[in-house]
Amino acid sequence: MTYAIIEASGKQIWVEEGRYYDLNHIPVDPGKSIILGKVLLLNQNGEVTLGHPCIEGVTIKATVMRHLRGKKLTVFKMKPKKKMRLKKGHRQELTRLMIDSIIP
Repeated sequence: MTYAIIEASGKQIWVEEGRYYDLNHIPVDPGKSIILGKVLLLNQNGEVTLGHPCIEGVTIKATVMRHLRGKKLTVFKMKPKKKMRLKKGHRQELTRLMIDSIIP
């Protein structure tokens, strides 16, 4: 089993080949391929390689499947005795990536 821990969109993510992941919005058209180069850890059949901070020469090839919006979060602010009520909603813009291959 091959997996890697990468840094993308300000997060560290455990990725495997053939699975899809939702990341913060990446400005790439759906259907296009991208290469993620910040690989922090790589495990190939039990052989673990750890970067300091990144592993040189290892890349992750991924395809942008689609852009979507995350679950709605409700933010409510209130100041007691001041008649101040504020209700806002937020939906995060996301990009769904399919991990095609891990290239050591």
